[in-house]
Amino acid sequence: MTTRDTGTEQLIKDTAKHLFFAEGKIHATTQEIADAAGVNRTLVNYYFKSRDILFDQVFNEAQESLVTTLDEVMDAPVPFKQKIEHLITVFLKEFGQFPYREVFIITQMNNNNVINAKKARVKRVEALLTEISIEMDKGTIKTMDPRHFLMNLFSLMAYPLVTSPLQKILFNMDDDGYAQLMEQRKQLIFETIFP
Repeated sequence: MTTRDTGTEQLIKDTAKHLFFAEGKIHATTQEIADAAGVNRTLVNYYFKSRDILFDQVFNEAQESLVTTLDEVMDAPVPFKQKIEHLITVFLKEFGQFPYREVFIITQMNNNNVINAKKARVKRVEALLTEISIEMDKGTIKTMDPRHFLMNLFSLMAYPLVTSPLQKILFNMDDDGYAQLMEQRKQLIFETIFP
């Protein structure tokens, strides 16, 4: 009986993840993934049987990774201001590394009509909304529907990253220059929320 080379299997998944999330090649073919990984296309089919199975595995792992990362930040026993500052830093770092991951996840959710609204997830968001309401009552942040606060926060973080190809053209910037702009943005977002 032959044993599976999990190193090769992981290499293929990591390569697909890079193509999908870092380069935005969501429709990369099995051959493109194999070429980028430096393996034969038959190996991709051996480990994953089809591009759709590979795609689903990468999607599920990406979704779980994002949720785990955000949960760690949100569940940290730190003051609200520090939590938001850390969220901004982590989100921009993750998004900078994989700028198309969220687009990929949302596209997959829309295409497959998949909504993973587990009870634990809903409870975490409700707890965060309560924490936001408390901060609004204290006057730490502007009073509004706490859901708007979250949407505003994620919009401030995600929009410049999702539209980075367009922004780089409009601002005549290379990748390094745009990365520096995003580094400055961390403080700007924080100061916008906590004037």
